[in-house]
Amino acid sequence: MNAPATPSAPAAKRPAGRAGRNTELPEHLKVYQGVWVFIEHDRGHVHSVSWELLGEARKLADIRGSSVGVVVLGGTDEPLEKYAAEAFTFGADKAYIIHDPVLKGYRNEPFTKGLTDLVNKYQPEILLLGATSMGRDLAGSVATTLLTGLTADCTELNIDPNSKALAATRPTFGGSLLCTIMTLAYRPQMATVRPRVMAMPRAEAGRTGEIIQDTLGMVETQIVTKLLDFIADAQSNTINLPYADVIVSGGKGLKNPENFKLVFELARVLGGEVGATRPCVQAGWVEAERQVGQTGKTVRPKLYIAAGISGAIQHRVGMEASDVIVAINTDPNAPIFDFAHYGIVGNAMQVLPALTGAFAEHLARRSKQVA
Repeated sequence: MNAPATPSAPAAKRPAGRAGRNTELPEHLKVYQGVWVFIEHDRGHVHSVSWELLGEARKLADIRGSSVGVVVLGGTDEPLEKYAAEAFTFGADKAYIIHDPVLKGYRNEPFTKGLTDLVNKYQPEILLLGATSMGRDLAGSVATTLLTGLTADCTELNIDPNSKALAATRPTFGGSLLCTIMTLAYRPQMATVRPRVMAMPRAEAGRTGEIIQDTLGMVETQIVTKLLDFIADAQSNTINLPYADVIVSGGKGLKNPENFKLVFELARVLGGEVGATRPCVQAGWVEAERQVGQTGKTVRPKLYIAAGISGAIQHRVGMEASDVIVAINTDPNAPIFDFAHYGIVGNAMQVLPALTGAFAEHLARRSKQVA
């Protein structure tokens, strides 16, 4: 005997902005236009990753024939219009600003509401955020609220010539591969990019744009999280790899922590910072803040010296944008020689002291000439 049929549940209502499983963009989402950048600021300063993203946004918008917008959220007494004016010099055409008491200091709930409300109202095609502590937290909740795709920690952004979608490239499978991800049937297309991955654009003095003021419509009692105080980390600027002009990095090819001290000696003479690969950090040779690579810091120095580093893609994605890369390795077939500007095939334990001595002598001689 057959069991009686159970009444089927009513079909779930499809959320606004969400398409079906096919890859064709629905008609109602084709109105989304423009490239937006979320401007991250704190204690009166804009994070430089926002300007780096604006440079990329300008390129993407020019390919799409659209405009560049920025979103600036903050308290009633914060100089958001000043940040917008600076954004215009870096390529923005419009600035969407919300002043509200609950936006003084970052909290996920009000910032998510402010950004998602603006997206739903003005409908940008692409939304970019920095892959910082704030950006990662905000991007995930905004993408979830909007029911759209998010590609995190991208190393390259482009427009696919066929689909016209954002082609976001990022490392995957533990950094062993680079994959390009496209959000075809959803809008906006979202991506985060780590600081120093993209080049800093040149500011165009005198360039202006349109400022659009909006409102949040949220009160303090609606927010669970409370911001009680801000206590600065006294050690936060002790190691500042992403903004160092000279970095000397060491890998497991240096064999032991005693030999790794040679990296510190060369960095000290050059006035640079010390970096390391993930195995060195895991072995306890150096602090985690010195790790360069996919799961560490992304750097863009004028000079990057890599000693005893093979050049696996996990490390490469964190430093390949350096202006000049000098590699030291005993293996002439090491992958790092494929993208280094200069290569020294030799024992780093012998080469590093020689370089340290030569640089010290040269710099001492030059300082005497200046004097």
